Amino acid sequence: MKIITGPLSMFGAKVEIAAHEKGIAFERVLAPFSQQRGYDPKHPDVLRINPKRQVPVLIDGELEIFDSTQIFEYLEDLKPDPALWPAQPKARAVARQLEHCSDEIYFPHVIRLMGLEATPDHPDAQAARDAAWQYYRRMEGVLADREYLAETYSYADIAFYMAQLFGARKGAPMTAETPNLLAWRERMTARPAVRKVAGATAGYLASIDHPVPDFLRGLD
Repeated sequence: MKIITGPLSMFGAKVEIAAHEKGIAFERVLAPFSQQRGYDPKHPDVLRINPKRQVPVLIDGELEIFDSTQIFEYLEDLKPDPALWPAQPKARAVARQLEHCSDEIYFPHVIRLMGLEATPDHPDAQAARDAAWQYYRRMEGVLADREYLAETYSYADIAFYMAQLFGARKGAPMTAETPNLLAWRERMTARPAVRKVAGATAGYLASIDHPVPDFLRGLD
């Protein structure tokens, strides 16, 4: 199995964590990437497999798929134990929706912050931070009576952990106003699979002289 990703791919990191959690061996293939040019030139397998021309891409024998959520589903079918979706249909539906919200509701606010790091007072930056903090407050409520977002550890946690990591990088960190969320992040960071992937992210950030979020220091 190969996972084609990038050193700062949030979506690729999600897939890597999931594979490590399940004990699935894979070859990590880094697509060409630089801060100046992004993913240029595009990896030929990414161009061939994904019409959106984005990482991650998974190759497993004759199977070639893209999109982190679709890859999650394949890994779950490939190795059901340990399960990373809840067993009960309603709980599984909640977990899937939380994973989707992390990608499609929360993370777009982080994307809006990209390129605005030097102008944090810009109205667009403030609006994006406010929206991110509103999402944090929502997740704070979700975690009021549980250790993980969908009660048991799941892909929903993996997705939001990596998304909030990028939020912290781009100027929308979680704060003491959401203690449940901070405790959840500590539990997540303590997981070996998460530490391995988040540590690689921290190491890459340090190698290019970019700030490393406090909760990642020491992982690289």
